[in-house]
Amino acid sequence: MPKYFWITLLCLQAFAISAFSQAQEAKLLNTWFDNSLIPTSSYNGRYNDIWGYAQNGREYAIIGSTAGVHFLDVTIPEAMEQIEAAFVPGVAQGAQLVHRDFKNFGKYLYVVADEGQSTLQIVDMSFLPDSTAILYSSNEFLRRAHNIFIDTITAHLYTCGVTTATGGVSLQILSLDDPEHPQLLGAYPNGTLNLPYVHDAYVRHDTAYLNCGTSGFWVVDFTDPNTPQVLGTMTDYPQSGYNHSGWLDLAGHYYYLGDETHAKDLKTVDVSDFTDIKVINTFNAESPEQKTIPHNMLLRDNFLYVSYYYDGLQVFDVSDPLNPVHIAYYDTFAEPNNGSYQGAWGVYPLLPSGRVLLSDMQNGLFVFDKIELTSAISEPATTLGALRVFPQPASSQLTLEFNWDNPASECRFALYQVTGTEVLRKELAVSKGNNQITLEIPATLPNGLYFLQMEGTAGVPVSIQH
Repeated sequence: MPKYFWITLLCLQAFAISAFSQAQEAKLLNTWFDNSLIPTSSYNGRYNDIWGYAQNGREYAIIGSTAGVHFLDVTIPEAMEQIEAAFVPGVAQGAQLVHRDFKNFGKYLYVVADEGQSTLQIVDMSFLPDSTAILYSSNEFLRRAHNIFIDTITAHLYTCGVTTATGGVSLQILSLDDPEHPQLLGAYPNGTLNLPYVHDAYVRHDTAYLNCGTSGFWVVDFTDPNTPQVLGTMTDYPQSGYNHSGWLDLAGHYYYLGDETHAKDLKTVDVSDFTDIKVINTFNAESPEQKTIPHNMLLRDNFLYVSYYYDGLQVFDVSDPLNPVHIAYYDTFAEPNNGSYQGAWGVYPLLPSGRVLLSDMQNGLFVFDKIELTSAISEPATTLGALRVFPQPASSQLTLEFNWDNPASECRFALYQVTGTEVLRKELAVSKGNNQITLEIPATLPNGLYFLQMEGTAGVPVSIQH
């Protein structure tokens, strides 16, 4: 069976974008809410995290609730019916269930919860839109976990804030070399790494960027899980609070960080030198509320998408990390900010269509149209004309045809996963005039959304099936 990939062509140094006078309200396409679900006793919310999945030309929203995990076909969001395509019941359910987290590795979805006596669940999504199948449900490695992250290049699953049968650990690493039968590689703290509680993690090529709550921000190299190395920490920084979550940019120079503390700004963190990790800028949702609070965030195409509890969807253009620009918003929670934790939980902007998914604890799923810049755009510094990218979908090769107006030079072509992990890099010659470039796509890449980046060129985003 051929592999299919969705690739977006990105361009570095493509456009100079003028400043926005004000953010624009995002276009809401549809919502989904199930009133029959039991609300939590603590926050009166039915929903928690959100993720997305694309397969065979269709797109799915995956939203967690007090009952389990719901799969909704959002391929045509305007016509989305108020029923889910599939549902996976949680091992732990009910009014005490606040946190449920999940990430996918190809067709496999890994699910955890942080209340009750739960398990690690592995769900096969290849049967969507008809059904899903639970392949694994065991408390062998954990009974609870707060968050998880998958380094898809190394096939390592990182579980954060873990409760096992014998006690608690800050972080576990599981091998997914056999995706249906995970194996434990390491648990921390241990004799080699005195790691504090880890609330959330972002991992690229075994380098883990760890959000450690009241213990700040840690960067650890887990290339050898038996002898991990602390690369750097940042425990004292401007507007510090409960170090909650973040996302790394494609180049690996900046980490966008959120503290889950009322009235604390988002941070741009310079991580280019692990011996000198520092906040270089702070920014926020420009909310009139004094108790505004961010929760989760993801980065795509230099747009940072943030779920703010009481302020809903907030989007920032971070093309210039020193000067993020607030470009879009949508308030999903109309009630007053009471200083607690209600409203938007998670956001997912990585579907091939560019549509944005957001989960609201009290109000369910929101589907937004693709966020695009509406400000004036200056002329590009270099011109890329008559661009064609084919075949669509592609399975082994990707061909780019374009007209290059600059003198002959060498250009870097790089392929990235949505998490920012580089999986392919080529330095190829381009000539003035017409060019045709063919890239061989590694057969080992899992299905999913990728970004193709041409350095030093101008162009527009192009959706490619690979």
